[in-house]
Amino acid sequence: MSDPNSLTDELHEPVGRALGRIPQGLFIMTAAYEDRRAGMLASWVQQSSFEPPMVSVALGKGRPIMPLISDSHQFGLCQLSKKDKVILRKFASKNPPGEDPFLGFDLVEDTVTGVPVLADAMCYLECQMTTHLDIEGDHDLFIARVVGGGFNTGEPQVHLRENGFTY
Repeated sequence: MSDPNSLTDELHEPVGRALGRIPQGLFIMTAAYEDRRAGMLASWVQQSSFEPPMVSVALGKGRPIMPLISDSHQFGLCQLSKKDKVILRKFASKNPPGEDPFLGFDLVEDTVTGVPVLADAMCYLECQMTTHLDIEGDHDLFIARVVGGGFNTGEPQVHLRENGFTY
């Protein structure tokens, strides 16, 4: 009997291609706690409630930003526009330990939560974490109430993957 949690070989490719076609925005997820700050590229972001406004974000287990979110219970989401190539390149790669990834970038000064917010982002959300779930997969799910935000201008960068089993 096959494992009900895994796909058969003949379904792996078509399911992977179908999953990859789910459109995703590109965001820089940010967090800060005490004197540490972190940012990373995140694409598995979804609105999950109207009232109160809430979002969900799936993060690969062991990402360096996770302890900062767990300690502070808050994070920011800075949505990238199609023109934000420099920001995309900076946060798509891993930063050396101890390096502040926001050096050289303008940040929004007056934020509700104090999380780093990139001033050049198309828009941003400040989020207060309500739930952190280990969903027994290779990612954890963070659910948060939106407590602040702002909108600049731009057309959002949308990402489609060739294969839904890899970034």
